[in-house]
Amino acid sequence: MKKMIFSLLLSLGLLHAQENSAKLVYDLTTKDLNNFERRILSATVSNKAHYEGTLRELDVAAVIHGGAYKFFLKDPANSKFKDDKALVATYRSLGKRIETLAKTYDVQFLVCGAGLRKHGLEKKDIYDFIEIIPNATLGLTDKQNEGYAYVPVGD
Repeated sequence: MKKMIFSLLLSLGLLHAQENSAKLVYDLTTKDLNNFERRILSATVSNKAHYEGTLRELDVAAVIHGGAYKFFLKDPANSKFKDDKALVATYRSLGKRIETLAKTYDVQFLVCGAGLRKHGLEKKDIYDFIEIIPNATLGLTDKQNEGYAYVPVGD
């Protein structure tokens, strides 16, 4: 009987925690690698850990546009970003870290399709786990209407 009550309370607690999850959408436009690493890669993991410590979840999405496209390329050496030496030198490890955010931390990455084309990029050029949306404005509007807090990450 005690086990059943404990299971019920635990289930109710988890359900309540899901209802009270925090939501965050990054307006990701930075072209600065250090800024991207600090404000997206590192901060997202820290923020998720904080909320887990309070028995709440943090749902994170990032709308990618502006100068941020280059961080999500499978191979920047074969793009207009080929002269960015820091990016070309780190893109493999950077890609693994981004993939970890997507797959382990459930971060949703949404890329502006209009800007992608403007930069001469296609779906095949970016990581498979990234979703293409019509444009950044629609993505940010939708996420904010779903209750996501808006956090700009620019230069």
